[in-house]
Amino acid sequence: MAYAMSYDPATIAIACLAVFILGLAKGGFAGLGALATPIFALSVAPTRAAAILLPILIVQDVVSVWSFRKSWSRWAVGWMLPGAAIGVALGYAFAATLPISAVTGALGGITLGFGLYRLWLERGGRIAAASTSPGWVGSIFGVATGFTSQIAHAGGPPMQMWLTPQKMPHLMFVGTSSVLFAAINWIKVPAYAALGEFTPENLTASAMLMPLAIVSTFVGVWLIRRMDPARFYTLVYLLMVLLGSKLIWDAVTGG
Repeated sequence: MAYAMSYDPATIAIACLAVFILGLAKGGFAGLGALATPIFALSVAPTRAAAILLPILIVQDVVSVWSFRKSWSRWAVGWMLPGAAIGVALGYAFAATLPISAVTGALGGITLGFGLYRLWLERGGRIAAASTSPGWVGSIFGVATGFTSQIAHAGGPPMQMWLTPQKMPHLMFVGTSSVLFAAINWIKVPAYAALGEFTPENLTASAMLMPLAIVSTFVGVWLIRRMDPARFYTLVYLLMVLLGSKLIWDAVTGG
């Protein structure tokens, strides 16, 4: 795996694909964003990929929160956010103390696990968390959300595991996710700064990708109001299984 940032056509194409996927996720396709960092990590180190994507996520948050500002659950965000802050701190410690291969392996495990989990659900499985679970359960899932968001911008899976069984109206679910991750992404800023990942080169890459980020978020908002993503998600989850497996292989073999 190549860890240095370069601007060859393949790397640029991978970066653009990752950003476009993030835009769709921020536009309402919740969970799809978990695919972005693993894709980008095929060409740069996972921590660097995540650092380049963080400023982009923050800008995309502005669009998504504005688009769904009238439909979100203050109760759900209020319970999840404190736990998420703890999870971000744990994720920072994980990334700061373990070698890059461990971070790569963790990212691969998150991606593979979520892909398999969602494919299992598509086949008629049941979500573990009950729809009547109390708020403190949301705080526990918040810890997992913050942790996976910090190391891989992949907080969608644990968030969905708690929110989905509540059967919120679709737009409220999207709005709740938008507000929650907008807050989490700002909480992550000091951690990424402490890791030394906000280098001029990384920030330049973020700035170059920003126009695509904004456009793709509006595309996601437009699409989410007009289509059923169920069949599309099946293909995405299969791709997540393949990507997760590759990242785990890279971590084990040092590829």
